[in-house]
Amino acid sequence: MITAVVLIDTVHDRIPEVAQALAEIDGVSEVYSVAGRFDLVAMVRVAEHDQLAEVIAGAVDRVPGVERTETLIAFRAYSRHDLEAAFSIGLS
Repeated sequence: MITAVVLIDTVHDRIPEVAQALAEIDGVSEVYSVAGRFDLVAMVRVAEHDQLAEVIAGAVDRVPGVERTETLIAFRAYSRHDLEAAFSIGLS
């Protein structure tokens, strides 16, 4: 599974509509409204790299109200459980 985090600038008075449209795109697993530099964050999960272009450039960027995107491709996922194992020295 390939995961990409897509940071999205939108037309400010359309954030809820843009978020809903993004959530309906195949390959977009979640959409978050956020505080900070960007308006929305979309999590994209696909099976192959070629699908990233289809989802992001072919669908996300074309949603009315999306002004700009910045995409971060995840290399590896870490969870709290994994981090605890990584820092464990074997003491109970």
